[in-house]
Amino acid sequence: MAITPLNVPCGLAAISAKAPAVFLPDAEAAERFFEFFTANIRNKNTRRAYYKAACRFAEWCEDRGLRGLTGMKPLHVAAYIESLAVAKPEGPGLSRPTVKQQLAALRMLFDWLVVGHVLDVNPAHAVCGTKHVVKKGRTPVLDREEARALLAAIDTKSVTGLPDRALIGTMIYTFARVGAVLQMNVGDYFTQVRRGWVRLHEKGGKEHEAPCHHKLEVLLDAYLAAAGIAGDGDGPLFRTTGRTTGEQHRMTQRDAYRMIQRRARAAGIKTKVGNHSLRATGITDYFKSEGTLEHAQAMANHSSPRTTKLYDRRNDEASLDEYEKVGI
Repeated sequence: MAITPLNVPCGLAAISAKAPAVFLPDAEAAERFFEFFTANIRNKNTRRAYYKAACRFAEWCEDRGLRGLTGMKPLHVAAYIESLAVAKPEGPGLSRPTVKQQLAALRMLFDWLVVGHVLDVNPAHAVCGTKHVVKKGRTPVLDREEARALLAAIDTKSVTGLPDRALIGTMIYTFARVGAVLQMNVGDYFTQVRRGWVRLHEKGGKEHEAPCHHKLEVLLDAYLAAAGIAGDGDGPLFRTTGRTTGEQHRMTQRDAYRMIQRRARAAGIKTKVGNHSLRATGITDYFKSEGTLEHAQAMANHSSPRTTKLYDRRNDEASLDEYEKVGI
């Protein structure tokens, strides 16, 4: 049973033009399947990732003649999860974190179908996932001098210079996720008690307000003054211009990534940085300045201090110093 964007409930039409038939044996199952993504998952990135996971599993099932949900067993899910990490002619297998995400998506989806009386039991519930323990983050970070060089190398006389510098500065000085920064409107930068503040739109619909570093105030004020958008409180703070339409729209994470890569190359930075690197750079530099874990957790809006510790990369320099003691 194929479902096209014309009759898919709102929220999934932009993800795929065809739904996985294995999850749609009848109208009741189809409705419950789409409700999982449209009603149960609000974050669009999670929705997209979990939908792709469901489609990948459905393709695997169809290739092996599994046409419906009634005969789905834990051994089928286990075999599928096992196959994900196996290298294939078209490329290497999936990483352990990705495999864990695939299994988590199936568990949640099957749980939803069980609650909706589409399935009697969850075939993914008993399947053990791959073990993956992270004690240190892998995101590349910049040291203080590199971060300063990145900001200083931006030509602020160009049309894109001031907004690019302000975006990079916002992520460094507020420890914010790129998604939270790009969701900001002009009105989310405001003055309170004679100081600039930012309102960040975090995951799960949470809002996080934070005072601006004095250098960030300078960057944002210069950008808003030059762009002439200070009065457009409901408009996006960081914008980009479409190549074909010439119209301005809210900058996407992909746009931000390309910009950061371009600015890093222009500054002569060889570290392979991305959107998340700027957040990690700010947190690491904060720890180097004797900042506390408790305050860093609150500033980064992390729910657990263990997450914040992943951004503490001071031990990288300590390890380098130790290896340099080899006197051969």
